[in-house]
Amino acid sequence: MLQTLDSIRRTPAKTFARLSDTAQNARKRFLDTASLIQAEKTPFDVIYQEDIVKVRYYPPLKESHIMVDGELVAVAQKTHRVPLVLVAPLAVNMFIYDLFPDRSLVKYLRAKGFELYLIDWGKPDWHHNHYTLSTYFAEWMPRLLAEVRQHSGQQQLSLHGWSLGGLFSTCYTALGDKDILNLALIGAPGDYHANGALGKQYQRISRQLNWLDQRMGWRVHNTKKRWWRSPGWANSLAFKLTNPVGSVQGYVDLLRNLHKEDYVVAHATNGAFLDDMVAYPGAVIQDIVQYLWADNVLARGELPMSDPKNRSLKAIQASMIAVCGKQDPIVTRDCTAALLQHVSGTDKQMQDVVGGHMGILSGSKAPAHVWPMVADWLAARSA
Repeated sequence: MLQTLDSIRRTPAKTFARLSDTAQNARKRFLDTASLIQAEKTPFDVIYQEDIVKVRYYPPLKESHIMVDGELVAVAQKTHRVPLVLVAPLAVNMFIYDLFPDRSLVKYLRAKGFELYLIDWGKPDWHHNHYTLSTYFAEWMPRLLAEVRQHSGQQQLSLHGWSLGGLFSTCYTALGDKDILNLALIGAPGDYHANGALGKQYQRISRQLNWLDQRMGWRVHNTKKRWWRSPGWANSLAFKLTNPVGSVQGYVDLLRNLHKEDYVVAHATNGAFLDDMVAYPGAVIQDIVQYLWADNVLARGELPMSDPKNRSLKAIQASMIAVCGKQDPIVTRDCTAALLQHVSGTDKQMQDVVGGHMGILSGSKAPAHVWPMVADWLAARSA
């Protein structure tokens, strides 16, 4: 009986404490979000910057072990000879590569012994609307990788490209850089017409644009570049609409868990990535719509540029691994497979993993199901 009375007395105190935690966490989440964000805690140096584009270098870790999703991972004492360059896509901010202190792709790869660099494309303004897809892989990447080579003292490199970063990595290598030894492609697009439900939409767009081209000679590039610019907020919305139920459920779960500080911190950090995407330059969208959606050039092994000069994916002899998310609606397995079909290299494989488009790079299951597999594959080819 005394125990029951004790329990009754404690209940109001627990309720008050929970309400207090809820109010405090809600204030931080909605009015002071920056104080909760855990992303980008791994130190890096900017070794090169030109206009909005930067090259980051991640120096050796000082710890002997790091924590990765509750598991201790030993920090390698020796580094692999071949440096690794992470090639980011457009539209995203760099939080995704260093999302949480214990779920950081850059920290993990550094711990696994890779001399690690990351290409950060920055935030394009209106005066960058002339940037095309080839601006990135044919103009910027040669300069940026030259800086990596000078800094590292190594000529041979490995490229790790996620999403459109995988397209950039593939197309750059196809231009003839024989010193790209390895291509690790994570959710990289290839055959846009073989891209599941989205692929059917691209096929419809292709038929309509081809009709206009044949009847009137009209192509997307006949219009002004600035008309096609896609602002950051639109890219965030488009990404969320690939899983609208999940997006809404995330906020419902937040309301249910506002009393839990760890949950609110995780929600704020993920939100900082999803809610703060970057604009696509107008000419990039023109290229995507015309070359990738309508003409579907990658499915034929061609490069998405105005003057390909007979360059094709056949020039690629690098070892290649393509990671595909089983729940990825943005880039399906069949979409990626086209890239491997056209390259000349014989050391190539596809790997199906659990996760969606973001999840296969830095989701909760990536540290166990994706990161070790990709790191081991690269390590075996980086001696």
